[in-house]
Amino acid sequence: MNGVMDFFSAALPWIVMGVVLAVFFVREAKRKKGKKDRQKKKGDYGAEGMALGMCIGVAIATAMHRDVGLGLSLGMLLGLTVGSSMKKEDEDDEGSTQ
Repeated sequence: MNGVMDFFSAALPWIVMGVVLAVFFVREAKRKKGKKDRQKKKGDYGAEGMALGMCIGVAIATAMHRDVGLGLSLGMLLGLTVGSSMKKEDEDDEGSTQ
């Protein structure tokens, strides 16, 4: 059982990085394809996701008695992926719902 855990702790960062890169490449391809339709860029929550992911990654790594640096970097990657997938809404859209 110890050998299996050693394998997962060595392979997990590479698996997560591969999944994150795949998500980024797919999003970039979709954005370039639909670039003609959009007039202005609304933005996303990438920075906020990185900050929250970093905090959660450190907390989980500390609770599991693992390397905190690994939890920090993986949490930041996952937070950036989730945060950049969420688009910000326009301020005009919020005021029009009366």
